[in-house]
Amino acid sequence: MTPDTGHEAGAAEGEGRPMVNPTTPVSVESSPLYRLQRVERRYMKGEAEVAALRGVDLDIAAGEFICIEGPSGSGKSTLLQLLGALDTPTAGTVQMDGQELGSAGDGVLTAIRSKRIGFVFQQFNLIPTLSASENVALAMAPHHPSKAARDERAKELLTRVGLGHRLEHLPSRLSGGEQQRVAIARALANQPEVIVADEPTGNLDSESAGEVMGILNELQRDGVTVIIATHDPEVAQHATRHLKLRDGVVVEDSQPSTA
Repeated sequence: MTPDTGHEAGAAEGEGRPMVNPTTPVSVESSPLYRLQRVERRYMKGEAEVAALRGVDLDIAAGEFICIEGPSGSGKSTLLQLLGALDTPTAGTVQMDGQELGSAGDGVLTAIRSKRIGFVFQQFNLIPTLSASENVALAMAPHHPSKAARDERAKELLTRVGLGHRLEHLPSRLSGGEQQRVAIARALANQPEVIVADEPTGNLDSESAGEVMGILNELQRDGVTVIIATHDPEVAQHATRHLKLRDGVVVEDSQPSTA
């Protein structure tokens, strides 16, 4: 997946450690944010055709926190790429708010990625020669011409993720958990409706992973749709809906009991 940038949804005060409790499940409404019908994604690996996704049908409501689980090669990252408008299906339809992404032009997909979706990756993808604040502000350059406005918003976002005291630090002076929080702030820069995160805690220790997941839980409480892929069962428990993939097929779609 190639990094794109995204948004904030709501304000938070202070710089304390975010809470890490799971949030309340969201019911799927009649008009979902995403609708996937009979989706297939095939590609060539050498001379062999690989079916990464096979006949996936899926509705996702706005405001859900979804965890996509499964072994390596199950189709997790491929599904994230389709939901993030980074790829298009070989067959079937992927709709976002009723708009068919598979037939959309490059300009439309670029606008969706830039304005509606924020991306968080296992590799933080920060620019090493820019400070934390500059990394976040850079994501806003195409949409916010005022440098002062970009700098102020970068400060607000970094404060929200508990890094108000690290604004001028280069990535090399930040821990892995801090770098991932900068990446989340960058993903929020353009106020996306959706956060797509591929193994967002894969390079973090358990304490930093809990902090990052707490931020994602908070975003979902504020109305952002959060979709993550992970191998980690402790990370998965933060989600309110679990999709399990195997061999490109959704084999389980469940909501953990909140009782």
